[in-house]
Amino acid sequence: MQKVKLLYVEDEPFLGKIVKESLESRSFEVHMVADGDKVMAALEKFQPEICVLDVMLPNRDGFSLAEEIRRLHPSLPIVFVTAKSQTEDVLQGFATGGNDYLRKPFSMEELIVRLHNLLALTQGRSQASNLPGGAVEIGKYSFFPLKYELRLGEKNRKLSAREADLLKILIEHRNFTVARKDILLKVWGDDNFFNSRNLDVYITKLRDYLSDDPAIEIITIKGVGYHFVTG
Repeated sequence: MQKVKLLYVEDEPFLGKIVKESLESRSFEVHMVADGDKVMAALEKFQPEICVLDVMLPNRDGFSLAEEIRRLHPSLPIVFVTAKSQTEDVLQGFATGGNDYLRKPFSMEELIVRLHNLLALTQGRSQASNLPGGAVEIGKYSFFPLKYELRLGEKNRKLSAREADLLKILIEHRNFTVARKDILLKVWGDDNFFNSRNLDVYITKLRDYLSDDPAIEIITIKGVGYHFVTG
């Protein structure tokens, strides 16, 4: 079995050793870094498939690292593992590019499950990253991105260009949180107040269009963005 390359950023030597050895016994190839200043160089040299990142590190915090990693590697899954457990810390973790957030102390079993889930979701998202002109399945619906059409059985709804662009972004990030600012910049080209209110209106419209399938949800993550769940 081919091992999954994982970059592990942790400055606690004892915890780091335990986690690293456990991950290596579960088909992961682990490169561990303890200093925040050395993370980006290790990232480019090791080219990981997933990253486990502590927040409180020497010289540079995990949140700022996640922002830089996300700019350079938009699809690389990032899991925060940290003792910082306040709600605002969790929200900041998602806002800076994290895909998941695990509070210390944690069980290895939970970490392994989260890692495998993220890897599976990322593989599915990459397949949808360049949406074809044909149908893309969203629960009970079929979406035709080039035709701007959303179908449910015999019902056919024509979408506006912006509605279609917004839905495409949500599909590309299905089961992930996509930042509100990223949506505004990609669809409207500016994250000003007027466009932000427009986004609220368009999200409401899409929720209505997709309401015949109760498994589909567009969840608002306050202060961060949206989480698109398709069942």
